[in-house]
Amino acid sequence: MTAKSIAPKPLHSVTLRQLQYIVTAAETGNITEAANRLFLSQPSLTAAIREVEGEYGITIFARSGRGIEATPEGEEFLGYARQVLEQANLIEERYRGRSAGKQRFCVSAQHYSFAVEAFVALLREYGGDRYEFHMRETQTYDIIDDVAHLRSELGILYLNRFNETVIRKELRDNRLSFTPLFTAKPHVFVGKSSPLAQKKILSPEDLAPYPRLSYEQGSHNSFYYSEEILSTADSDRDIIVCDRATLFNMLIGLNGYTICSGVISEELNGPNIVARPLAVDDYMEIGYILPSAGRPSPLAQRYIDILRSLTNQE
Repeated sequence: MTAKSIAPKPLHSVTLRQLQYIVTAAETGNITEAANRLFLSQPSLTAAIREVEGEYGITIFARSGRGIEATPEGEEFLGYARQVLEQANLIEERYRGRSAGKQRFCVSAQHYSFAVEAFVALLREYGGDRYEFHMRETQTYDIIDDVAHLRSELGILYLNRFNETVIRKELRDNRLSFTPLFTAKPHVFVGKSSPLAQKKILSPEDLAPYPRLSYEQGSHNSFYYSEEILSTADSDRDIIVCDRATLFNMLIGLNGYTICSGVISEELNGPNIVARPLAVDDYMEIGYILPSAGRPSPLAQRYIDILRSLTNQE
């Protein structure tokens, strides 16, 4: 008598449709609006979300009179849900020749023009007719948090002798890995008409009379999270900004400077900012962070390949 083969029982019954419901609810922040977009009744959508929450024993959304907001465990679940939907979309495109939905991709990075240039190249190559791509130039702590909670597929930041111990511990605590892209010697960005631009190599003493610009790091404004090396050096004139356009405008308008990797895209940022080497014994090892478990998605891998090509790293 032969034993009957028994099909393995599914570990869960959550469907792609339910994942799409939850992602749409998160995007709108409102059950009624999400239900209208999905052509569902509000009770049906609420029941679908509660079924998934019950299946996994988690609370995805906190509800209030103003709408819904993802809980911390909900943010993590949404990261996985978006990855599953993206993979399903790639399968549809590969084997049916059609897209099951929008192409989605998100990267968080310190303020590097080459990261934006790679993002633009990826979008031109893979965007298609429907897409939702996020380029988050943000604070160092938030980059780590975004990747740890799967809001972004990867993050871009730098390590050096000063910050490495602290940043690597933060990455380990969040189960993230760091992979180098390239090592840069310190440079200074200045306006093309600045007196500093007239010198081929700059020393810290050359910089002293001019305003120093750096990026705001929010509530985690530790020197270890600074985007600029030598952040502990004294400066009589400090200007803190939140975005790259403002920083570049102030470099030009105030003859200010910022310490950086020296890698800049004239196509994206124009010809009015130049880089000059800084004569200090330091370095910036710039790389990307990913969850230690798992592999990058096809879009993330292609983005990494483009980054390497732009920074001459094979």
